[in-house]
Amino acid sequence: MNKVSVIGKRFAILASLAGLFMTQSCSKGPTDGGGDLIGVEGRESWVQTVPYGMVVCPSGTFHMGQADQDVPATQINLNKQVTIGGFYMDETEITNNEYRQFMNVMLEDSVATLGEDYIMAELYPDTTVWVRDFSHHMGDPMMEYYYAHPAFDEYPVVGVDWWAAKYFCEWRTQHMNNWRAENGLWQMPRFRLPSEAEWEYAARGGRDMAKYPWGNPYIRNSKGCMLANFKPGRGNYYDDGFMYSSPVASYFSNDFGLYDMAGNISEWCEDAYYDAAVPIVWDLNPTYYNDDEARKIIRGGSWKDIAYYLETGTRTFEYQDTAKSYIGFRTVMTYLGRSSGYEF
Repeated sequence: MNKVSVIGKRFAILASLAGLFMTQSCSKGPTDGGGDLIGVEGRESWVQTVPYGMVVCPSGTFHMGQADQDVPATQINLNKQVTIGGFYMDETEITNNEYRQFMNVMLEDSVATLGEDYIMAELYPDTTVWVRDFSHHMGDPMMEYYYAHPAFDEYPVVGVDWWAAKYFCEWRTQHMNNWRAENGLWQMPRFRLPSEAEWEYAARGGRDMAKYPWGNPYIRNSKGCMLANFKPGRGNYYDDGFMYSSPVASYFSNDFGLYDMAGNISEWCEDAYYDAAVPIVWDLNPTYYNDDEARKIIRGGSWKDIAYYLETGTRTFEYQDTAKSYIGFRTVMTYLGRSSGYEF
């Protein structure tokens, strides 16, 4: 487009606006504002409520990275001060019974309802992981009962890959906002997987530089009881009270009210894995996206991991299309509004 054409179009727009102004000057209406700029009147107010089963993670600043390891030697999680915006997070990992609600809807309504070419087999928890993950292990009872039997309803769902966790978030968003639309309410922000930085910030629960969600430096309380579900020593799985995963919220929460941010099961995060991610991401709401990277961040350690993986600063990964008997997830929702404090 040449310069003359651009000038002509601009002149036409100005002429149209001038005509509009003259028309408005001849009449007064409820939106004229007496000549003042008052915005659009009549818009509904917005109050964001805490979704059921979620807790507040207020905005704040913390040091992301290892708390007391030889950080220069590891070169994978250098300390970095970052700021995180407020969000809501599930107080526990998504349970078998909560995931079953999602699967029941998928069975009733075709997957095409959500506009995704995703077959049911890829969403259903892979119960064979209890047999495949460990050599020479009698995992058949867990394979048969863990997801199907009501005895395990309040245990965290496992055997779901990163894609299935993402799809669950899409369904949960539509499930809530369809109900809100039917009741004349504004849509809530979408449910999603937490970023790696959000997950670590939430795990610390306001305790900056803390080694574990409960603080430093021990894995037992003053009475000698384990503070998480993990593998305390070689061949020792039962000291914490559970051989495999435990029912959610079996241990004390951290200061944000979040349970099992260390141990029980590892949890999928949104970010792709990159050794040098912490130094290169921004220091405000950092996230590392890379669609070409199949490795995705998992955090928190699990029932089969040693204490190192329970630490708030420990990073590791799994491939996005891989399901394991020790990986699940929880979801978060961005808070829209004031950026600090517990008032929200």
